[in-house]
Amino acid sequence: MNQRSNSKIGSIIRNGLVFDIKKWVGGTVNADSLIESVESFFVLLETREIDYVLVGGVALLYYVEGRNTQDLDLIMSLSSLEKIPEIKILSQDLYFIRAEYEGLLIDILLTENLLFKKVQAEYVNRQQFFDRNLSIVSVDGLILLKLYALPSLYRQGDFSRVGIYENDIATLLYAYEVDCTDLIKILSDYLSETDLKEIERILLEIQTKIDRFGKHTDST
Repeated sequence: MNQRSNSKIGSIIRNGLVFDIKKWVGGTVNADSLIESVESFFVLLETREIDYVLVGGVALLYYVEGRNTQDLDLIMSLSSLEKIPEIKILSQDLYFIRAEYEGLLIDILLTENLLFKKVQAEYVNRQQFFDRNLSIVSVDGLILLKLYALPSLYRQGDFSRVGIYENDIATLLYAYEVDCTDLIKILSDYLSETDLKEIERILLEIQTKIDRFGKHTDST
């Protein structure tokens, strides 16, 4: 398995902020303090026995060489979140919460969404990652979440995130053997037929790109 072991999670997020030029002008974020915030946050999750799954850009780094990221992404239930009053909720809708903990930004995918609940229950591994033992989403779970999000991102015209998500999916599919037919079947319970056709088109385009490079088979 491709494990990244040359940094800590806090350092990844700090570097994502440091190398974001938008944070250089008038920014108030103390990037170095994020290392302590991340450590404190995961200790809090363990102490309170919170059921969570690490997803998003940081989880991606467990499996492949990835991109900079500036926050943590977790799947969690509302009832679990209520056990952590130290987290400040910045915004909330039906299935997503944007929150902050000691300067650390956290995106929470709520298990009130049935697909998120399924991923938390069936697509998670307990792994040693950098300096901690964490609940991390599996490769299939990561791809499911990103595919699920793409139709909505297209409708929103959020083409920056579309490009990031499609590249993440392509990178994972290049490095790992994944049954995309099975993933589409799973998504059929959560997406419209129109959205499923869009996802099939996206996967076909990604596979065409992968075929140009030749399938990478050494993912251990």
